[in-house]
Amino acid sequence: MGEIERSKVRQLAEEIATLINERQYRTLKLMNSGTIELYWSIGEMICARQEAEGWGRSVVVGLSDELQRRFPGAKGYSAANLWRMRNFYLTYKDSEKLAPLVREIGWASNIAIMEKCKDDLEREFYLRMAKRYGWSKRLVSNYIEAGAYERYLLNQTNFEETLPPERQAQAKLAVKDEYTFDFAELSPEYSEHELELQLVSRIRDFLTEMGGTFTFVGNQYHLTAGERDIYIDLLLFHRGLRSLVAVELKIGEFEAEYAGKMQLYLSALDDQVRLPDENPSIGIIICKSKDRTYVEYALRNSAAPIGVSTYNLSRALPEELRGLLPSPEIIAERLAAFDDGEPFGGEDA
Repeated sequence: MGEIERSKVRQLAEEIATLINERQYRTLKLMNSGTIELYWSIGEMICARQEAEGWGRSVVVGLSDELQRRFPGAKGYSAANLWRMRNFYLTYKDSEKLAPLVREIGWASNIAIMEKCKDDLEREFYLRMAKRYGWSKRLVSNYIEAGAYERYLLNQTNFEETLPPERQAQAKLAVKDEYTFDFAELSPEYSEHELELQLVSRIRDFLTEMGGTFTFVGNQYHLTAGERDIYIDLLLFHRGLRSLVAVELKIGEFEAEYAGKMQLYLSALDDQVRLPDENPSIGIIICKSKDRTYVEYALRNSAAPIGVSTYNLSRALPEELRGLLPSPEIIAERLAAFDDGEPFGGEDA
């Protein structure tokens, strides 16, 4: 076989592989929807019989034994899972908004969201994100434990004004409102350089705290602007966003000029470092403290995508931030703004 023929065969193989992947995804999606519909119906039947007969939880154990005897080897009919089906139906039966969403993701992810979230607005956030980005049950659980919902609502960025709609939600998830660097071993009067060296020396811990989808490119990353040298404290790459991420560290309070400096960094990165297939660079300014209103003014007219965060050196939860969460009406509006694009990855059944 000649080189031309081999090239044509490879092209045909690529087209067939694409078709197979599309059909397999479509089949899995139908199977998943069918499983959720089945479990919904079982939950509804259990609830109806409980209301009619006054059955308690113990009856579900006998029901489980009967079903497993009739369907030997079939998974999903344990007493615990049957009780989850009952709770699943009760949780979503009166929600016209959430009932369709639960059919779009896997059962394991649904259970994690149902059991770990506090209210329907939080559930809606994770349902939409799991569908859009193809989060597995493990990822859903990790994001819930990391407080992605609160981070999304609290973090301060200008991404809605500077990024295209399809990148805004994922970009906001990539920036925490506050980072915890409790792994850093710092002197009582540490400098920005000392903080930077500690983060680099514990790079695995640092990247984990950043969110797990970053890779490290370098520190004191050198660029030029005309005849002047500029240095970025930390340069990362976000694999999901396919963007370079410049991180500037400040051990004091946020100042407006930091945003202007970051805009310079991002312009230089896009011109000198960004590859043709990568998206425009993003900046994160991490300070010891910030005035939230001052940050809003500083970012309002910036043309570059920038987020401003704080850091602390202990795991103490800043309870005062909970009072800054938007009202339920505003949260609902923000969640409704998510588009319903296809997920980027597979979903668990």
